[in-house]
Amino acid sequence: MKRRLVIDGNAIYEIDEECRLCKRLDKERESEKFLLEKNKDITRKETSP
Repeated sequence: MKRRLVIDGNAIYEIDEECRLCKRLDKERESEKFLLEKNKDITRKETSP
């Protein structure tokens, strides 16, 4: 498991790189899903009489 330490003034943060990657990928999938749904709605509105 990859971890990284970030020192910011008096604060120290431990970053779990695998967790960050999973969260980022989940967000990207969610965004793609939202955009696909939005495009479907727009297409439906354009083709309906």
